[in-house]
This record gives sequence, structure tokens and C-alpha cells, in this order.
Amino acid sequence: MRRRISWLVALTTSTVVVSFVIPLCLLVRSMVEERARAGADQEARNIAILVARLHSSPEMASVIAEQDQGVEASTAVITTDKTVLGGPQTLAKDPEIRLAIRSQTSFTRTDATGFRVIIPVQVEEGTAVVRTSVTPAQLHQGVTRAWTAIIALGLSLMALSLLIAFRLGRRVSEPLRQVADVAHRLREGELDARAHVEGGTEETEELAQALNGLAERTGELLAAERAAVGDLSHRLRTPVSALRLDAEAVPDPELGSRLQEHIAALQVTIDAIVTEARRPVRSDLRAQCDATSAVADRVDFWRALAEDQGRLMKVAVPARPLVVPLAEDDLTDMVDVLIDNVFHHTPEETPFAVDLRLVNGVADGGGGTVLLTVVDDGPGLAGGRRDRPGSTGLGLDIVRRTASGCGATSPSSGAAGGRAWRSGCRWCGPDLHDLVSLIDA
Repeated sequence: MRRRISWLVALTTSTVVVSFVIPLCLLVRSMVEERARAGADQEARNIAILVARLHSSPEMASVIAEQDQGVEASTAVITTDKTVLGGPQTLAKDPEIRLAIRSQTSFTRTDATGFRVIIPVQVEEGTAVVRTSVTPAQLHQGVTRAWTAIIALGLSLMALSLLIAFRLGRRVSEPLRQVADVAHRLREGELDARAHVEGGTEETEELAQALNGLAERTGELLAAERAAVGDLSHRLRTPVSALRLDAEAVPDPELGSRLQEHIAALQVTIDAIVTEARRPVRSDLRAQCDATSAVADRVDFWRALAEDQGRLMKVAVPARPLVVPLAEDDLTDMVDVLIDNVFHHTPEETPFAVDLRLVNGVADGGGGTVLLTVVDDGPGLAGGRRDRPGSTGLGLDIVRRTASGCGATSPSSGAAGGRAWRSGCRWCGPDLHDLVSLIDA
């Protein structure tokens, strides 16, 4: 906005200044020329009066020379006997001199050689002629200096107007920047941020009030959602508990066992739904965390169980922080699901690896891809994950939904033969803050 206001004022001011400067420069030039012509005409008439009085005096030449000193114009007198005083002798044959003698009328001429005033003077001996000339340089003397001053004044006015426009634009734009900063803070999850505009326009203050009202409304909606999710959790789990008690009372053991399995699957599904419903509660708005710290913490948690089962666990975690656009709780849940699948669906002593790295990135964090991979050396599966005994298949579904909430796609599971499964998640973007895809490693 500040730049647009400056450009608008610059365009307007330049238009006004040019509209005045050009006519003013032309007017100054015309005035200078008119002054030079008037001076030459006055000089010629003064000399003509002296010639009329001293035409027969031998001192006329010296008097004319003294009169001609100190003036810009040059004056020459052609006497009745064709003698030229104050100029070259060739002036006696000049056509303009002859025209003045013949017509007995004074006149002026302006051409490329300058400006001339020619006045015939009647004396007893005949007709004398006074010729006063001004060169083009003398005719425009002072015009360049005047133009320079006028243009400098115009440029000064433009600079002053730009300075005023910059200050005015800053006064208008700074309050808007404050409101924008508060909006960015709200986007990052600081729901207690509020806009306090001072010195702004009425529209800016109204915008700040509207943004504050939106923040208040957002907080109210999140509080209501917290209450609704808590109520949902209790409402869903109470009927499931009643079903489990009824299943235990079934006299047929085989039927009771199947009912217990179905109720357990239902309980897992309900837990997944409640977990997904709580996601906006844990992360009010946009979330991010340090993947290095979160993955290292979960690896340490599972290390004891891996040692008990004799599993070789290879861990590769960088020393530097890697920021990903996911809440820490969600990321730890994803890591737990991936590692838990290793323990539940591979034999004991099966090695596995957890790898977190920066792919196609730079050392200073200027960009690249954060890749998380969990891979094991299990025997593989003959069918899909839905065919695994005792598995509901919801583990990787939770991972998929968690990643999809950030705009990613789901991971993939391994097929029969080779490794039991191989899954990974990939975060990439210019600043490691945009979760783009969750793909097979």
C-alpha cells in the first residue's frame, strides 16, 4: 500500500509540476527576449537623440562610444557621408540601412543572427542611420540559469511530496501490518493474540475489532468442541462396556469369544474415532514439532521391549532439529503405531530399523525433505494386512488419517515375501513446514 500511495502521489505531483514548469519556462524565455528587445530599442533611440543634436560635432564619435559602454546591445551610426561609427565600414552598404534611408521609417528585424533595431535620423546634411543589434546569446542571456532554478524547484516539490506521501503511507500501512501480524500469530496457534491499533484509520480500527471478534469466536468454538469430544468419549464407551459384560454372560463359549473379538474391534474403532476427534483440541490451529526429538523419545521407549525380545534395533536420528508440520502427540502416535506393528506381526529376535533423515536438503535448514522410515526383516505376508490374525487393520489407517489431516497420502504395506512391511512418511517443502506426501519409503 505504501508503494502504491507513493507512486500515485509521484504521478499526480509530476503531472502538476510539468503542467506548470513547461509554461513557466516558456514564459521566462519570452520575457527575457522581450527585455533584450526593449533594451536594444531604448539604446537605439537614445543614440538617435544624440545624433540629432551632435551630427556636426567632431565629438559625436566619442560620445556615442561612451553611451554604448555598459549595455549588452551593440550600436553603430552611419552618418550622412556614409561613415560608420562603432561598426565595420561594410554596414554602409547593408540593404537594411539603404531601406531605412529610402523609406525614412524605423523598423526591427529578427533572424538567426539576432535582433536589430534600425532608426533613420533626419539632419541638415541628410539622413543618418542608427543601428542597434543583439546577438542570439545576448537575446537569451539568463534563460538557462532561470530554467535550471525552475526545474530544481519542481524536483524539490516532487521530492517533498514523495516524502509526505511516504510518511502518510506509513501511517496508513503500519496499523494494517500490525493487524496482519496478529492474524499470522492466530494462524500459528496463539489464540490469545489481539490487535491493538493506535493511530490508524477508522477502517483499520474496524478491521482490528473484527479480527479480535473472530479470535474470540474461535476460542469459544474450540471450548465447545472440547466439551463435545469429552461427552462423545463417555457416550460411546459406556454402551461398549455394557456389551462386553453381556458377552461375558453368554453361555456358549465359542459365541462369547467371537462377541468379545467383535467388541474389542469396536472398542479400537471407537478409540480411533475419539483420537481423530480430539486432534483439533490438541492442535488448535497450525501445529509443528521437532521430529528429531519426538522420534528419539519414542525409540528410547521401545528399546527396553526390543532388548527383552532379543531384537536388534538400528536407529539413525540426526543431531540437528528437523521441524515438521505435525503436532508432537500425533507424530509420537504415528511412530508408536509403526513400531508396534513390528512387535505384533514379526517373530521375536526379528531386527528392525528406524531411520529419520533429511533428504535433498542443506545443512543450514534452508529446505529439503524429512524422511521417516520404519522397516523390519520379517518373513512377509501372503495376503493383505486385513488377513493378519488378531489384526483390525486400523494401525496404518490411523497413520494415514493423521497424515491426511496435513494434506498427505497414505503409506503402503509390503507384499508377500521379503520384508513383512515397509512404511515411511515424507515431509517436504521449501522450509520443511509443508507436509506434502506420506509414501512408501
